[in-house]
Amino acid sequence: MPTVEELYRNYGILADATEQVGQHKDAYQVILDGVKGGTKEKRLAAQFIPKFFKHFPELADSAINAQLDLCEDEDVSIRRQAIKELPQFATGENLPRVADILTQLLQTDDSAEFNLVNNALLSIFKMDAKGTLGGLFSQILQGEDIVRERAIKFLSTKLKTLPDEVLTKEVEELILTESKKVLEDVTGEEFVLFMKILSGLKSLQTVSGRQQLVELVAEQADLEQTFNPSDPDCVDRLLQCTRQAVPLFSKNVHSTRFVTYFCEQVLPNLSSLTTPVEGLDIQLEVLKLLAEMSSFCGDMEKLETNLRKLFDKLLEYMPLPPEEAENGENAGNEEPKLQFSYVECLLYSFHQLGRKLPDFLTAKLNAEKLKDFKIRLQYFARGLQVYIRQLRLALQGKTGEALKTEENKIKVVALKITNNINVLIKDLFHIPPSYKSTVTLSWKPVQKVEIGQRRASEDTTSGSPPKKSPAGPKRDARQIYNPPSGKYSSNLGNFNYERSLQGK
Repeated sequence: MPTVEELYRNYGILADATEQVGQHKDAYQVILDGVKGGTKEKRLAAQFIPKFFKHFPELADSAINAQLDLCEDEDVSIRRQAIKELPQFATGENLPRVADILTQLLQTDDSAEFNLVNNALLSIFKMDAKGTLGGLFSQILQGEDIVRERAIKFLSTKLKTLPDEVLTKEVEELILTESKKVLEDVTGEEFVLFMKILSGLKSLQTVSGRQQLVELVAEQADLEQTFNPSDPDCVDRLLQCTRQAVPLFSKNVHSTRFVTYFCEQVLPNLSSLTTPVEGLDIQLEVLKLLAEMSSFCGDMEKLETNLRKLFDKLLEYMPLPPEEAENGENAGNEEPKLQFSYVECLLYSFHQLGRKLPDFLTAKLNAEKLKDFKIRLQYFARGLQVYIRQLRLALQGKTGEALKTEENKIKVVALKITNNINVLIKDLFHIPPSYKSTVTLSWKPVQKVEIGQRRASEDTTSGSPPKKSPAGPKRDARQIYNPPSGKYSSNLGNFNYERSLQGK
C-alpha cells in the first residue's frame, strides 16, 4: 500500500507529464492502490483518481471500482469527497454505470451525503439525460425499496428544475416509456408521484398528451374490471386514480369513461362502499368526484342509462312529504331528513348530463314517475328556503374574523350548498326543464382555474423523502385515500341545520 509521500510523488509524475500522462500507467496504478491505505491515503486517492481518470481508459473499471470503495468507506469525510468527485467518471459508456451507482447512494441517511448525491445526479443529467435516466430507472425497476422510493422522489422533484435543452422531446419520450414499465406495479404513493412527473412534461401538455395520461390512469383504476364495493383496496384504488384524473379533464379531454363507470358500477353500490379511513364519508367523496367529472363528458353511448342511474340515486336523497294523520300531525315515527351535500353532488351531475339529453324528464320517464319527482322537488325546495333564510340570518352582519370561526365557516359552506341546490332545482321546475344555469360546486374555489392545471401540493425539498407506504393501485397492500379539501359533512345536524320538515 502506498504512503502519503508515494501518492504525492506519483501525482507529481502525472501532473508534470502533461500530454504524455497516459504513458504513466504505473503511476496511476499506485494512486488506485491508495484506496487500500489509511484515512489520509484514502482522502488523497479520492481526489487524485478522478483527476487523471480520462487518460487511462484501459483502467476505467478499476478506477470506478476504487472510487466506489471510497464511497462506501466508514469515514464520512472520505465518502463525501468520493461522492463529490463521481461526476468526473461519467464519460461515454461509463455514464449509465455512474448514474446507477449514484442512484444506489440515494439510500444514505446522512443529509449532507444525500444532497451531494442529488447534486451529482443533476450534474450528470446535464451531461447526458438519457444515460442518467437509464441508471435511475434501472434501480427503480430492480433496486431495493428505499433506493426505488428515493429515485422516484428525485425524478418528481428535480426534473422540473432542468432546462428545456436538457429535457428534450426525445428525453421526455424516454421518461414516458420507462414510466409505463414502472406503472405496471406501483404503490399508491408512487402512482401519485409518477402522475406528477408525467403531467409536468412539456410534451404531455397538449390535448393528445393529456389524453395519454387519462388512459394511463384508467388502466391503473382497472375500469375494465367489475367494481367490488366491499374490497377497501378496490375502493381506495378507484378514488386515488380518479382524483389524479380529474385535473386532466377539459372540454377536449373527456371524462366519459370514468363517469360511465361511476354510474354503472359505483352508484348502485354506494351504500355498501367500505374504507379503512376512520371518519371518512366515503359516499360523499365518491359523489364529489362524480360531480367534478360530469362537466367534461363527451359523447356518451349509455347517456340515457347513466341518467336513469343518477336519477334513481337522487330520488333516494329527496324524500316524499310525510303523510299527515287526521289531526294534522306527522303520521310516521321518523321525520324526513335532508342530506344537502349528497343532493348537491347528485343534482349537479344530473344537471350536467341532462344538458346532453334535455328531454329525459319529459320524454323518457312515465307520467307517474315525473309526478313523483316533482312532488319531491317541491318538498325539498320548501325546506331548502327555510334553511337558506336561517343561514343568511345567522351570517348577517358578520365579516372578517367573525367569519373565520369554525362554526361560521361551516355556515358559509352550508349556504353555498343550499344556494347551489336552489339554482339547480329552479332549472328543473321550468317547463320544459332547463339546464342553462351554472354553479360553482361548494368545495371548489370561486376563481377560475385553468383546466388541467397541475396541482403542486407535494413537498419539493431536497431532504430525504418519507418511507414508502406499502399500499397503492397495484404494488403490495392498500394505500389510504386522502380526501380532497373542502369536504362538508352531510350531517348538518351537527350544526343544527339538519331539521325535520314536519309541517313545512
